[in-house]
Amino acid sequence: MPDLVERIITKENTIWFIAVILLLILPLFLGKYTVFLLSLLAVYALVSLGLNLLMGYTGQIAAGHAGFLAIGAYFTALISANVEWLPCLVTLFLAGIFSGAIGFLLGIPILRLKGFYIAMATLAFGVVVSEVILQWSSVTGGDDGFSVPTARIAGFAFDSDFKLFYLIFSVTIVLTILAKNLTKGYIGRAFIALRESEVAAQTIGIDLAKYKTIAFAISAFYTGVAGGLFAYLITFLSPDAFTIELSIDFIAMIVIGGMGSILGSIIGAVILTGMQQVLAGLLDLQILIFGISLIVFMIFMPKGISGMIYDLRDRYSRR
Repeated sequence: MPDLVERIITKENTIWFIAVILLLILPLFLGKYTVFLLSLLAVYALVSLGLNLLMGYTGQIAAGHAGFLAIGAYFTALISANVEWLPCLVTLFLAGIFSGAIGFLLGIPILRLKGFYIAMATLAFGVVVSEVILQWSSVTGGDDGFSVPTARIAGFAFDSDFKLFYLIFSVTIVLTILAKNLTKGYIGRAFIALRESEVAAQTIGIDLAKYKTIAFAISAFYTGVAGGLFAYLITFLSPDAFTIELSIDFIAMIVIGGMGSILGSIIGAVILTGMQQVLAGLLDLQILIFGISLIVFMIFMPKGISGMIYDLRDRYSRR
């Protein structure tokens, strides 16, 4: 029996498989609002994953990912409204490409900065995106908001939370697998080398500017796709949905879940989304509690929850 338990603990693929099966079955036994929350959690997990590829794997600071989420959301809404025959999966892919292209162009000047200055530049980007959405009211609807058409594929409409759940989780699972493979390939190793030491990475022939910009583009791609899913899920967009506080929440997710960990991205999204629901009636205390949680994790659990899990696994496997 101990050998069986050890094999299950040490085999991540088995754990991932069981988790996917459970998620596919869960909506059949849950209420509408709970299914909506699970879908929102998956969207945030996708953003957290994209941000972790940038911050956790390459060590670059980004504090304006709510801006990329907004770009993906509004791009998806506008395309869906004006090109109704286009399948939603194609629209989501295009939203990711569009956000990724902006991330790539933005990364060229921004990622030549260092530390605090990168944080300020990316934070300013998020503010600029919100202001553009607000001022460009003829296209985005400004303060009045923008209604998002129903997601469709070949005449099939995802017109309920249950149907959207399977669309959102399918996309999230595929992109999670791609991210997992990416981190284990040459690009992922180059990202990690950048994080550990830029000087050492440059010594072995890694182009710093190139891979920093690639990381920024990939991160923006993931967040853009998440923005498209977010738009389909909430059905109505307004600038106040993409605040600086949301960008900070995304950073908190990867700090709590674990920097440089695919599993940590998901765990962080689950915990923070859960905390938001539990503390929904304590709006004045939410920021204080989140702040204290971040401090506690950074001091006592710098590797995040996933780091603790991996440490326990390694310790158990050595016995």
